[in-house]
Amino acid sequence: MRKLKLIWDFHGSDASKIAQHHEKHIKEYIIIEKLDITITGTETLSDMHTIAFLVVNEDRMKPIRDALKPHRGQVFSE
Repeated sequence: MRKLKLIWDFHGSDASKIAQHHEKHIKEYIIIEKLDITITGTETLSDMHTIAFLVVNEDRMKPIRDALKPHRGQVFSE
């Protein structure tokens, strides 16, 4: 099963802090919806760009994408 990484981009001097806060909301959503998602996180791409993300199986992606409205997605490779 292919896994997809749903990504939210944050830019600016507070990008890292905002991405970490957004990840908390992602984790809350996972708990509320009782989803079997274990991979979430943040990744700093530069001083002014940090992402928050979750990884989901492709067949479960659409309702999560529609509910959480990520900025973009990509195929996840470990």
